[in-house]
Amino acid sequence: MVMNRTTLAFMAAGFGSRFGGGVKQIEPVGPHGEVLMDYAVHDALRAGFNRVVFIIRKDIEAEFRSGVGRRVEKKCDVEYVYQDVSDLPAGFTLPLQRRKPWGTGHAVLACRGVIREPFCVLNADDYYGPEAFARIHEYIGAAERPARELDCCMAGYVLGNTLSESGAVTRGICKVDGAGKLCEIRETRGILLRDGAPCVERDGTLERLDPDSAVSMNIWGLPAGFIDYLEEGFPQFLQRLGEEDLTSEYLLPSIIGKMIRRGEGSVQVLPTADKWFGMTYAQDKRQTQEKIRSLIEQGAYPEQL
Repeated sequence: MVMNRTTLAFMAAGFGSRFGGGVKQIEPVGPHGEVLMDYAVHDALRAGFNRVVFIIRKDIEAEFRSGVGRRVEKKCDVEYVYQDVSDLPAGFTLPLQRRKPWGTGHAVLACRGVIREPFCVLNADDYYGPEAFARIHEYIGAAERPARELDCCMAGYVLGNTLSESGAVTRGICKVDGAGKLCEIRETRGILLRDGAPCVERDGTLERLDPDSAVSMNIWGLPAGFIDYLEEGFPQFLQRLGEEDLTSEYLLPSIIGKMIRRGEGSVQVLPTADKWFGMTYAQDKRQTQEKIRSLIEQGAYPEQL
């Protein structure tokens, strides 16, 4: 029997401004130099994914291939695509002072012509846990589900399982209907841990948030046709920018929120109880190493992947 191809696409072209330098996507955190992507690939291959696409910048290619790419190439098919701030539709030119990347939607758009099958897209510097990959693979690979052009899914984390001990984080707090469909994503910045509870400052007052709220951690299961949707929407995004706007980004949560509001597609939220951790701040590295060591001691991963 021929196995259907399902792809894991890592968004690994970011600059990591809060991390304090270096390519945080390939910071070693495992006992034998493993990076967070190694653990994601391990979990994804066990879930049934059989191909990896790395979305990177040209200027980090050599370091990236030696730091992670060559290891993954030994385990499955691997391709590289390149996110470039100058990659714009016909009729648009790059503003002279623009340095900031165009965001996660633009990153996935770099996969056009390379990904032609259902895929999971995720951040390169986050630990997601095995359940997210298993549930997303099951959803996007379900041949018996009625075909729908933009039938998407996302892993839905619990807010209390996604906070950083090192500083404030931004989370997409989700409204989900009774059928588990995503209704709305509300990007909430500056979420802090205070006395063990998530809080955000509003008008000078700390407001407690529900720790059981469903949140998006930017791990999505998408049909191949979603890339066409991104390509259609990018010129519209660019047309709305003012000449002085050098920071706006074409972001997956905003794009997907618009898709839902317009009735152009749907997103099934797949709850996961796994705990997130990641490399947002430089001080996160030590904590991440400790958490990986704990998972190895619990038997979740072998000593050497």
